[in-house]
Amino acid sequence: MSRTLVPSSSPYASVLGFSRAVRVGDFVSVGGTAPIDAKGDTVGLNDPGAQVRQCLEIIKLALTQAGASLEDVVRIRTMLIRIEDWEPVAKVRGEYFGKIMPVDTVMEVSGFINPDWLVEVEVDAIVSDDEA
Repeated sequence: MSRTLVPSSSPYASVLGFSRAVRVGDFVSVGGTAPIDAKGDTVGLNDPGAQVRQCLEIIKLALTQAGASLEDVVRIRTMLIRIEDWEPVAKVRGEYFGKIMPVDTVMEVSGFINPDWLVEVEVDAIVSDDEA
């Protein structure tokens, strides 16, 4: 089965040795995606809604590069530094996934590599031609 790697623009990718997404067959996994721009700078300082929007835009691009789309997402995991940020994060996530309705996990974590990050998101997708 073929394996497609979608590179990450994160400054941590080469240090840690990770891809933004990996596709094997019809399965696509997008790893923990932080709210950074193309230069590696944090987007939306102290704004969890803006940060999750940046994460989801990066994920959307990675899925496209892997031959998938947001509509193919079957699982989303959202990690928050402050669980009380769930409402502004959920509002933005609903804009992207409100009609797709993947399974979901939201959890509080103790920290990320960069202390300015309030959120990271990861998704799994299954690409299928089935119209079932």
